[in-house]
Amino acid sequence: MTRHLSQPGILAPTPVCGRSLAFRLAPETDPRPALARLRGEFSPDWGVVGIGDPLVSSLGAGIPGLRGFPALSGPGFAVPSTQQALWVLLHGRNPGVLFDLTERLKALVEGSFVLEDAMDTFTYGGGRDLTGYVDGTANPSQEESPAVAVVASGEGLVGSSFVAVQRWVHDLAHFHSHNQAQRDNIIGRSLETNEELDEAPESAHVKRTAREAFEPTAFMVRRSMPWSTTDQQGLEFIAYGKSLDAFERVLRHMVGLDDGITDALFTFSRPVTGGYYWCPPLLSDRLDLSVLGL
Repeated sequence: MTRHLSQPGILAPTPVCGRSLAFRLAPETDPRPALARLRGEFSPDWGVVGIGDPLVSSLGAGIPGLRGFPALSGPGFAVPSTQQALWVLLHGRNPGVLFDLTERLKALVEGSFVLEDAMDTFTYGGGRDLTGYVDGTANPSQEESPAVAVVASGEGLVGSSFVAVQRWVHDLAHFHSHNQAQRDNIIGRSLETNEELDEAPESAHVKRTAREAFEPTAFMVRRSMPWSTTDQQGLEFIAYGKSLDAFERVLRHMVGLDDGITDALFTFSRPVTGGYYWCPPLLSDRLDLSVLGL
């Protein structure tokens, strides 16, 4: 029996350096030749490839469970959808490696895909967000992660994953204008101990996103990474799952669509991108795009 495997970057530890790349489809082009090159030459150790609904639809195909990212809004803030056709998270040990991989990737998809967005990411403080708080504390264990993040059935789907990608821009000056107790209540954890605060308000980020509080539970494998430019900084939120449902339930709860309580995260941070992607499985160390007719 042919064995399909997941892309290793999905379950691997967060890399030291990364680059999040989003491509749109070039108008009036056939993406099949570029996808064939990508399938033939993209090495799994480069990172993770995700395919968006605009690309799937252009091929007249369908991926059960894949859809466009929802645009939502709450009091005084918006959660935008910037859905693209192709997303790639490159992994590297230094910026030079990421530069070389980016050039090789762009050459593979040239003519059919246009690079719409790119952001360099990095590991900070041993796995902390730029606020200083540990990120991804509620991640499932290494043993539990495959059951959470990898599709286990379906022709052409076994070994694949779904991923939600959002870029958040932090106003760190505003966040740090609060005293330590107030900051802990915004996050819902103690900065010093990383312990959850039982007495934190219901708007605390940890309480709005507690995976086990949902029915069914909303566990995801998070591989988020901070980013920083000359005038902005924040978090590239990346969460893998065997479906997109868990992330969407959590996002709607953060916005307050079910109970009117909005996540305190919105008091100092805002999302500026949002995309859903399907990460195809591997077959003989190459992307298996058979479900797309390739």
